[in-house]
Amino acid sequence: GPERRERGASNMPTLNRRRWLTAAALTPVAGALIARAADVTSTSAVPSPRESIQARYLPNVVLRTQDDKEVRFYDDLIKDKIVTINFIYSTCADGTCPLITANLVQVQRLLGKRVGRDIFMYSITLNPRHDTPRVLKRYAGAYNVGPGWQFLTGPPDDIEFLRRKLRFTDVDPEIDKDPSRHSGNVRYGNEPLMQWAMCQGQATPRYIADSILWVVPKPA
Repeated sequence: GPERRERGASNMPTLNRRRWLTAAALTPVAGALIARAADVTSTSAVPSPRESIQARYLPNVVLRTQDDKEVRFYDDLIKDKIVTINFIYSTCADGTCPLITANLVQVQRLLGKRVGRDIFMYSITLNPRHDTPRVLKRYAGAYNVGPGWQFLTGPPDDIEFLRRKLRFTDVDPEIDKDPSRHSGNVRYGNEPLMQWAMCQGQATPRYIADSILWVVPKPA
């Protein structure tokens, strides 16, 4: 059941280690990149494992926050941080986005002051043509979202590129083109430690919070 969680470090290619999750994990190619980087001599120009993961899965596209501030996805939002990422859209017709957003508000409260300090939350719109910064600001306000959680929009092609890079995808092209199919999961990770995983956005808030804390380094 969804309350059972497998613990232990997981690099980006084994991002989803829980059998109960149906969301696609990042492909094994990153594993090959890591192995190849480990096999070369230190004098080689081959990127480090972390650089390889960033290049393949964490593009530096330009986005805008709900406060209409321009940010770069990797440089400003992901690099050196512990993060959560999910996709939403304000006109979500099936009710999934409102349920998950409300659920994540409870997660934010459970994490307390850590959000915005050492954990950062990001919700990216799947409908950037409609979800302008002003619309997203109103959406966040309707849920009383606290500091440290940003809602993001950008050019449609860049949002689609980012969705695919982050592996919020389905192998069935008909399912993949339905935006409602990509709003049910939350990816979380520790970028510098290359630890990434995914959980269902409708799991209990405590479960999601504990999952996020799983990638937070413990005091020595």
